[in-house]
Amino acid sequence: MPGRLGNLGRSFGGMRGTAGKDSLKRRDKLEDSITISFRYLDSSRVYKLDSSVNDFTRRFPIPATHIYLGNDGSATRSILFSPALKAGWDPGFHAFDAYKWSPERVRFFNTTRPYTELNYLLGSRAEQIIEVLHTQNIKPDWNASFNYRLINSPGFFKNQQTNHNNYLFTSRYQAKSRRYTNYFYILANSLQASENGGILDDQDYLKNPIYKDRFNIPTHLGGDQAYGTNFFSTKITTGNRYRELHFLLRQQYDLGRKDSLVTDSTVIPLFYPRLRFEHTFQYTKYTYTFLDYHADSTYYGDFYHIVLTGFQDTVAIQDQWHEMVNDFSIYQFPDAKNLQQFVKLGAYWQDLRGQLFSGSQHFYNLVAHGEYRNRTRNQRWDIEAAGKLFLNGLNAGDYEAHLSLRRFTGRRLGYLELGFENVNRTPSFLFDNRSNFHLDTLQSFNKENTSHIYASVENPALRLRLAGDYYLLSNYTYLTDYFRLHQENALFNLLRISLQKTFRIGRHWNWYTDIYVQQKTGNVQLSVPLVFTRNRLAYEGVFYKNLNISTGVEVRYHSPYHADGYSPLLGQFFYQDSLQIANRPDVSLFLNFRIRSFKAFVSLSNLNAVNVSGGFGFTRNNLAAPDYPYPGMQFRLGIYWSFVN
Repeated sequence: MPGRLGNLGRSFGGMRGTAGKDSLKRRDKLEDSITISFRYLDSSRVYKLDSSVNDFTRRFPIPATHIYLGNDGSATRSILFSPALKAGWDPGFHAFDAYKWSPERVRFFNTTRPYTELNYLLGSRAEQIIEVLHTQNIKPDWNASFNYRLINSPGFFKNQQTNHNNYLFTSRYQAKSRRYTNYFYILANSLQASENGGILDDQDYLKNPIYKDRFNIPTHLGGDQAYGTNFFSTKITTGNRYRELHFLLRQQYDLGRKDSLVTDSTVIPLFYPRLRFEHTFQYTKYTYTFLDYHADSTYYGDFYHIVLTGFQDTVAIQDQWHEMVNDFSIYQFPDAKNLQQFVKLGAYWQDLRGQLFSGSQHFYNLVAHGEYRNRTRNQRWDIEAAGKLFLNGLNAGDYEAHLSLRRFTGRRLGYLELGFENVNRTPSFLFDNRSNFHLDTLQSFNKENTSHIYASVENPALRLRLAGDYYLLSNYTYLTDYFRLHQENALFNLLRISLQKTFRIGRHWNWYTDIYVQQKTGNVQLSVPLVFTRNRLAYEGVFYKNLNISTGVEVRYHSPYHADGYSPLLGQFFYQDSLQIANRPDVSLFLNFRIRSFKAFVSLSNLNAVNVSGGFGFTRNNLAAPDYPYPGMQFRLGIYWSFVN
């Protein structure tokens, strides 16, 4: 089922939403201007599109707090500690989640006129991102939208090619009586990433001037394939192929009181619900595949203990799943004029069928869930409590519990938020010996338990946010090398303090700073940097009436730590303590601007790789993980154009 919607996060196309009143209800559709808004499936709040230009990472697929393996589209992970906080069945493949469009972030639009966005990004070494969004109201109460994105990048190093495609079609219909509402979407993620196993380091290739063109450095996997820039070519001979197809149909029927608003020329029907019946049907197909058509028997023998016999030169591993969910829920609205206050109770049946190591397997889960939300009409209180319990089936005994309270205390102090969540979950199915990707010896794992306490103070007037996150974990599961699975039975905790602040240091100069400090206790094999910081010094303002500009320098830095290694066959990061990574600060220059509906983003990144010894070049590469260097200087130009039809 689509999960609980928390704080606003990355949405399709990198755009963030901002809450606002739904002015479409009384807007003249014949006006030249457009009013467009959207909402998420499990939220009654209305959001607006973000037109800001001060942060390019809002539109770039890789979040600012993530490391990635040297190429746009390659495996990523957060540099901030982020344990799994979702109970129930989980296939276990998350290294490419940054490039997926998730069901939780599907947007359902409402617009007075047809709206189209065309986005194109071109980067060094033929990196390309193409995105198209179109949405329109077919009828006043029926909206449909289509979204497509392509990420294609050959990479700076050998065997790094990525080719990701995302497709989304949505529909939202509401009857004239306002009693019946229908939500529908089809969402597909097709992710393909070549895996090179990292560069060979036995001859210190990064320091050898002969290998100034990094594509010539030999890698562990993939052989000596030729460099190619054709984004229509999707041939990946060594790497991971993940495909997900999501289908959802949700129907709601409300009981309540009808009313109307009478103006000089029209009568606008209104409806105040008191009771809502909801049915959701969801079907999802997951396919996770690793293929190597030119397998190196020495590599797989040394790192995975896989023995290739005779003329065998192919390694192929796949897990495939079919998931079907039927959910029935009932809502009760204590205040009919406030749809953001309700009590929800429901249950769903989850049917799982997998093609696994032991053949075809059939599982199920019976789950009960409940929720209470109350965002008061004066916008001062925002309360949310939610729970989910797996009553029977594959993940019986799993549960989620969440409670948060947000309070607006006034302009002087701003917003205060307190929250608690506890999750008891079965380890990801990758840790189950029935998975084809389970290459370790047979063993059993207990349920993971994670408690998360968090608090924050947000003051818009001071442009300040201070937050703290405390995690308490037991039975934490992770990998200790390329395929070995481990569970830490001892209890341990981690504390993170974060600060986001904008300093105005001149009429047009702003300094944006993000600082994160995180520290664990206990002997668990977990390595995180003590400090991570991101700083942007920007010259900003609106000039010549329509030119909105933000230009400056960005610096990111993390303190030295033993960064996780990466297992290409499993698509997983794993703990290692043999190599400490101490990088230079990452330095970038940027120029972002907007003229009416046209936006452009220009960046020069990885300037920290500059090297003047032995000839000028950008060859002092930082490392993302052992054997995985970042590229040298990268140029990117992104163009984002919106049209009102």
